[in-house]
Amino acid sequence: MASAARKALICGVTGQDGSLLAKHLLALGYAVHGTTRDAQACQLINLQRLGCDQQLTLHSMAPHDFRSVFGVLNTVKPQEVYYLAGQSSVGLSFEQPVEAFESIQAGILNVLEAIRIVDPGMRLFHAGSSDCFGSTDAGPANEHTPFRPRSPYGVAKSAATWTVSNYRDSYGLFACTGILFNHESPLRSERFVTAKIVHQARRIAQGQQSVMLLGNTKLVRDWGWAEEYVAAMALMLKHDEPEDFVLGTGESISLQAFLETVFEAFGLDVAKHVRQDPSLSRPLDIAVSRCNPAKAQQLLGWRASTGPKAVAQRLCGTMVLTSMSAPKALHA
Repeated sequence: MASAARKALICGVTGQDGSLLAKHLLALGYAVHGTTRDAQACQLINLQRLGCDQQLTLHSMAPHDFRSVFGVLNTVKPQEVYYLAGQSSVGLSFEQPVEAFESIQAGILNVLEAIRIVDPGMRLFHAGSSDCFGSTDAGPANEHTPFRPRSPYGVAKSAATWTVSNYRDSYGLFACTGILFNHESPLRSERFVTAKIVHQARRIAQGQQSVMLLGNTKLVRDWGWAEEYVAAMALMLKHDEPEDFVLGTGESISLQAFLETVFEAFGLDVAKHVRQDPSLSRPLDIAVSRCNPAKAQQLLGWRASTGPKAVAQRLCGTMVLTSMSAPKALHA
């Protein structure tokens, strides 16, 4: 008799990472369940683009409502839980700080408490963020680098990461955090500066607009390819012990360098088309974001193979195809 497929629950399955993770787990033979705030009215565009919207079971779940979280976990009873839900925009967190904290910190707290009650044997992955570290001018961040967040989003992610650690130590749960540095894919919306640059550069090249407005382009970031990062999430829950891992490429470039790489791919001149707009800068931002992902390579055998400039070039090749309207664009 064949054994039942391993069951995974992805909280926030319709976002970039949730959709890519669903596709990855389905390919591994998992029975995948996913949550969104309203399963009947939600947009499944990302899952549709990946061709897997009909292969998983959707549930409505409000992360800040414990009864809602408990109900879904008690119904699904997954072996693995991936918490990728919550506000994902640093810029938006300055405008909606309470929502950022409730969706990120209260959400993971409810999931942890529900796991503790329903089945402490469930394994939990929590999506942390490089924003917890703040600016890493002094050197690349690793798993022992202190948190110094510089946004409501970073504060919420820091609190959530410590909450996961506390439940792991207090109750022996298999709960871990992947401290994710920036990672991109064609599923990103223009709310994210990388997608904004690529989409608007394409429109400039096609004569649909002439000028792009950007804030501070001196910021330095570690940009990786998102499909590689969701593979690391799954590996973390297969590890013998629940441990936190920094996930990044280990290579950082400035936004200016990212911009120039994109414009070169489209045959454009940055000086002719890009203007600085101070109003687009955040009240407080991270100047430099660097990481040392050596632990993930040593213990998980995971290494990001697509560096920041390659990410910029790859995004140009994927997003330009019918401006993201066709699923095949994701595999170009």
